[in-house]
Formats: sequence, C-alpha cells, structure tokens
Amino acid sequence: MADYQLIIIGGGLSGIAAGIRSARFGLKTLLLEQHTIPGGLNSYYYRQGQMLETGLHAMTNYAQPGDKRAPLNRLFRQLKLSRKQFTTHEQYCSEIRFPDASLRFSNQPLLLEEEIRTSFPAAVDRFSRLKELVAAYDPFTPAPWRSARNFLAETLGEPLLEEMLLLPLMVYGNAEEHDMDLGQFVIMFRSIFMEGFFRPAGTIREFLSLLTNQYREFGGELRYRALVSEIVRSGDRIQGVRLAGGELISADAVLSTVGMPGTIALTGWDLPAKAYGGQMSFMETVSLVPWEVAAAIEPRRTILFYNTRPTLCYQRTDSFLDLSWGVICFPSNFVGVEAEPYAQIRNTNAANYALWKAAAPEEYRELKAAWTRAAVDNAGTVIGAYRQEVVYQDSFTPLTIERYTRKAEGAIYGSPLKIKDGTTPWPNLFIAGTDQGYLGIVGAMLSGVTVVNQHLLQ
Repeated sequence: MADYQLIIIGGGLSGIAAGIRSARFGLKTLLLEQHTIPGGLNSYYYRQGQMLETGLHAMTNYAQPGDKRAPLNRLFRQLKLSRKQFTTHEQYCSEIRFPDASLRFSNQPLLLEEEIRTSFPAAVDRFSRLKELVAAYDPFTPAPWRSARNFLAETLGEPLLEEMLLLPLMVYGNAEEHDMDLGQFVIMFRSIFMEGFFRPAGTIREFLSLLTNQYREFGGELRYRALVSEIVRSGDRIQGVRLAGGELISADAVLSTVGMPGTIALTGWDLPAKAYGGQMSFMETVSLVPWEVAAAIEPRRTILFYNTRPTLCYQRTDSFLDLSWGVICFPSNFVGVEAEPYAQIRNTNAANYALWKAAAPEEYRELKAAWTRAAVDNAGTVIGAYRQEVVYQDSFTPLTIERYTRKAEGAIYGSPLKIKDGTTPWPNLFIAGTDQGYLGIVGAMLSGVTVVNQHLLQ
C-alpha cells in the first residue's frame, strides 16, 4: 500500500488548489514545497522590516459574487471557499500607451469600447464583432495552433489597435515570442478586458494562508524544505518521489506543477527539454515611495502598459533588459485600498536569461544594480521621475525566478508547448500549472482543480 494516494510537487497556487480539491474528496494527499513558505511565483519576503510581494500585481478574472459562471466564482466553489466573504478591491482603471495613441480600460468593458470609439472610430463596429467571436470561442478544447495576430488582422484590420490590444494580453500570459495561440488570446482577452483586474484584501500572505488553512482543514499534509530530486518509475507506472536527502515516498499518483523542463529532468522523460523551455523572462523592480508621492503619480491608474515603438517587439531581448516596452503597476491604486506610510511602484521589463546567467557573482551584483537604476529611470520617463523619492528598492532577475520557482531559465509563463490535457506517458503522472496552459493566478488554480477533477476523482 502506498504512503499517499496523491503527491503534489510544488506549493505554488496550482499545487495548493489541486491539494484542496483532492483532500476535500478524501484522497490522502501530500504537498511538497522546496522552500519555507508557499506560493511559488506568487509569494512574499521581508527586507528591512518591509514585506514585499513577488508576483501579485493584480489578479485577473474579476467577477461579482453572484455571477455563478465566472471563473473566479467557479474556482471558489470547487475549493469550498466563501466567495461572499472574500473581500476584493477592483482596479480604478489601467491604460495602454503607445507613441500615437492610448487606451484606458477597467472592469467595466464599455470603457474600452468608448476609448476605441474615440481613438479608432472606424474600428468600433469591428471591435464589437471581435468581442462576439471571443465570447463564442472555446479555448479549452485541444485544437491546432492558430495565430492570434492573423485573427486580429482579419477581424479588426487596424494595425495600431491590434498591437495595443496584444500588449497586456501577451505580457500577462504569453509564453511564445512574437505571436500567441488564439486559444490563449481568448483566455487572456476575457480575463483582462471582459472581466478585469482586482486585488484581494490584505496581501498575498493572507491569501496563501486562506488556501493552506483550507487544505489542512480537509486533512492535506504539507511539507516545506522538501526538494524532490526524482520522480521514481517502476515499469510503466510512477512509484513515488525521492527527496534530495534520499527519502522515498510512495504514491498511487503524482501531480507535477514544476513545469515541463523540470518534470522531464525528474522523470528522464524522453523529450527534448530545450524544446519545452520558455523564452520570455523578466526583471521586476519594486520601489517603496511615500504614499503621497505615489498618489501624485498617475492618480487613479492601476497598471500602465507602455510601448515606445509603433509595433510591439514581444521577444527575448538581445540585451539584459528591453526598456522599449514594459509594465508599471501601482498596487495601492485599487478601490478601497487604505493609505499606508509607503506605497509600491513595480516596473517590469523583458530580460535575457542567458546574459544574466553568464555573469560572474560580483559582476551579477553590479549589473543588477545598474539595470535597476536604468529600469527605474526608464519608468520615470513614462510616469515622471521618482528615483530620488525611493526609500527602499529591490529587484529580481530571471535567475531569481529560476531559483525560487524552478521555472527553467526564469520563463514565468513556461513552455510555448502546452500539455492541455495534463497527461504524460505514465498513467499515474500528471501535469498542472503553467505548462498545462492555464495562466494567471485564477487560471493556475483552475488548472490544478481541473486535473484533479478529470484524472483523479473519476
């Protein structure tokens, strides 16, 4: 008899959600996390007495509690959590800025439509048609790859508008360079433009506590500092996992949330790991400034997506950072968030993993400091200079992402090749999370739930 009915590798949001779902239905479940706290990419740490979040700009897929079909509310039902007691703060509005146009959008889809009517009057009817096509498309049934750029060109025929719409969708959830699969485009379009951004009350720490407490309430076990070194095979089945210290833990089934390259390495799966490696990684800088300073910068803007070129070059940069486009987030600019002594400004730019990896330790520290200054000064050209107002600052690079999340080469959105059904050559080993194809916080959690529902609760 196996030690557990299900072992989940990785305590990120997809792994925790999968754990809650399986434990809720009585499966003896063990969740293994290599670090001392959960969350993976969406976690937190402390510096100089300040808690800093690592990934939670905002959650997508906002929905009112009464909308039963909304992904957020479906997720809460699956996890047996009260949506009515889950306090949320909606965005004020966000903005896409290109050299010759800008578009605001919020959780009220009509705002974006009115902005398009003003800036692209000839395209407003075609945009309405685009929304109808997006609403009717099923992105979750496996289908051949289809170009989102071609779909936009055929539907809108307005090149600048097409580029502007792609920027938030790509930077919030696209593992591919240059283009994205139509199914992924539809998922992101719905989650950002038709549903919208919000933050949970409190911080990511409270959100993670809510989830891990629910998991334990259902009897799930959670082990920290538990680095998996091998997924152990026996014939045509998975026997269990081996930890870095040598301990073997057996299981009827294993669910991996560490991505395809990580799963390939742990199993010896006969697949070219390089083909499943993602190309898109980022560097993010978190700056703490006095609240009144942040309030004076871009008031009532929650997230700014900017591009300094007429077209979007969504690709791995040839330099350490690509400063031509990026994201600037104001986590304090959500409705109902209370003022504190300091507010965050978070700016994100595409980064080249290989260049950061090649730097020697001392050079790496110097490069990180230099590019942090460059990134903040570059953001200052978009929102107004603020570097002199910073009271504390920290950055993470592709190497940081790889170290703390096991995402190969720091590729936040994982592999461009997704395993949409979550299956592997072994009948009791499954994939969930980024490399199943569900992205964003709500998407990642739904991925874990979906795999458990389809393959483990049948």
